[in-house]
Parts: sequence; C-alpha cells; structure tokens
Amino acid sequence: MKKFYIPILLFSFVSVIYFNGCKDTVAGSEDIDSIIIPSSNVSFSEYIQPVFFVKCATSGCHDDGNRAGGLSLTSWANTVLDFSIVAPGLPNDSKLIWSIEGTSVNAMPPPGYVRPLTPNQIQGIRIWVAEGAKNN
Repeated sequence: MKKFYIPILLFSFVSVIYFNGCKDTVAGSEDIDSIIIPSSNVSFSEYIQPVFFVKCATSGCHDDGNRAGGLSLTSWANTVLDFSIVAPGLPNDSKLIWSIEGTSVNAMPPPGYVRPLTPNQIQGIRIWVAEGAKNN
C-alpha cells in the first residue's frame, strides 16, 4: 500500500510546481511587458513593484528567501533598505540603476535571462528613483 502513495505524492508535487510556476503575468492575465510605465509620477505599487515581482523575485533570485546579492525586491521597504542600491533622487548613484542599465559588472538581469527588462521598464525604474523612490 505504501508503494502506491509514493507515485501519487510525486505526481501531486510535480503538478503543483508545473501549474503554479513562474509566469510573466500580473493579476493572472495581464502581460507585464505590455504595461507602459509613464514618463513622470511613477507609482511604485502600480508599475515598479509588479515588474520587480515578476522579473526579479519570482525568478527565485531577489525574493525574501534567496536575496541574491543581499537584495530582496519583494517590497518597497526591502528595495530601498540600502542607500547604495537605491539612492532616492539620485539614479546615477544607485547600484540598481547601474545594474539594470548594464553599466556595472553585475548587469541585471544576468545575460541569457529569458525575460529581460524592457527599455520602458528600465526607464520607468530610473524615473521612479529620480522622483525620490517613493512608496506610492
């Protein structure tokens, strides 16, 4: 009887992973790359957090568990915790901007990443930092 449970448990586990895996969507159906971030008054909760969540955190890199490079992008508080990573009002002094624009050794996302940030997402993050990296 125990031999019967092992395949069922294994199948259940694989099914959960497969059907609940990382998806490039927000709110179930909206493609994150189709959302246009405005050129001013960039809202963290409306534009930046969804990009960080889909492209950075759910990839298993910058989530609360892994904190790749010591950085979690799962919340505003985590994102702005280190002034050297996000210097509010100073995008040219922010390691996050250097990384996403590819001007640092640690370009992000890493080369070969399936879904890199779009030019609009990169510009939107830059504008959000320039506008003070507000929790809005």
